[in-house]
Amino acid sequence: MPADYQHAPAEAVQATQPPSASFDEQVEQARKLANDGQPELALAAYHLLLARSPGNVDVLLGRGIVLSRLERWAEAEADLGAAAKAAPEYADVWFALGNLYQWQDQPARAAEAYGRAAALRPQDAAARLAQARALGAMQPAPVTPAAPAKPVNPEAALASGHTWVAGLHGNWQDVGAGTRWNDQTLSVRRYLQGGSIGVEALRAHRFDQAGRAWAIDAYASLWNGAYANLRYQRAPGARLFPANAGRVELYQSLGNGWEASLSNDVLGFDTRVNIYGVGLARYTGNFYVQLRHQNIVSGGARSSGDRLLGRWYYTGEADNHVEMTVNRGRSDDLLSLTSGRARSGGGSLAWVHYLSRDWGGKIGASYARTDGGAGGRERGVSIGLYRRW
Repeated sequence: MPADYQHAPAEAVQATQPPSASFDEQVEQARKLANDGQPELALAAYHLLLARSPGNVDVLLGRGIVLSRLERWAEAEADLGAAAKAAPEYADVWFALGNLYQWQDQPARAAEAYGRAAALRPQDAAARLAQARALGAMQPAPVTPAAPAKPVNPEAALASGHTWVAGLHGNWQDVGAGTRWNDQTLSVRRYLQGGSIGVEALRAHRFDQAGRAWAIDAYASLWNGAYANLRYQRAPGARLFPANAGRVELYQSLGNGWEASLSNDVLGFDTRVNIYGVGLARYTGNFYVQLRHQNIVSGGARSSGDRLLGRWYYTGEADNHVEMTVNRGRSDDLLSLTSGRARSGGGSLAWVHYLSRDWGGKIGASYARTDGGAGGRERGVSIGLYRRW
């Protein structure tokens, strides 16, 4: 923490400005002093300007930036907060607040402030990139540290300048002979300071049967660099969905863009199914890569699977990305003599893009195969629509 600076006498500041300088010219002179590495003179100039024009937003912004650089956090937040209250549509103020919180290691508040700046200036790539980096810091710390655009799971992080997101997603699968499968999900999510909570309505049509379920899905920040996903799902009819299902997943930043996760899903079918997962992920630049391994245990059956997922944030921010997955699996049913062992594999490709700050969409395609046992091929397409406010 640097030592406190001594304010320069007012005369010293006045001497650097022409007697006939206008108020705007004096503001520009104070800004130049700050940018030229003379914070004490800049502060003195801003003090005088505020005395002449109390509450002037540009002066509050300038002084708040200088105080931030001097790590005088409380004074800086007071100035920038007053500027934001007086001019809530001033993007530069929100960007400065984002810097203030980022430098204090408060990534969630930084991401929110950067998001406000990005929402006010949709074409400003710097604001969106800063938000992505702040989000990254929430994870490895953030989620998505100075590297990727999409730090944590998108559902866990604050949306840019928004507090609500609604989505409608549909998937259609061609499984060869027989009726095509399809499922739909309608969701509404509320973003909070420490995470988010969502409600989902699910519908599926398979094997000439229809099933419905609802779910509550939440993300919560824990200790430094850690957050959790908790989910409960209920299907009153218990046809295609388990009667009850739950998930607990813990994410922990390992630093330098690395993140590890552990999970346990419990599916309440007639025979209880446990899915144990472990994952390792890396954020670097505009890319995110995750390798995930799962063990599925049910009665006398054992299965395992691996999935490699990659995302490219092609615009350098957290909204727009291309996602690709490759997976493989193995199933060993000790109680079956005919189809006890099978191998599977497949992959998917999806594109998420926001046409505006409020409206976005997703399209995707998938392919899967199973060798051994009954065997089979599956091809699928999916589409999604998102609305934020």
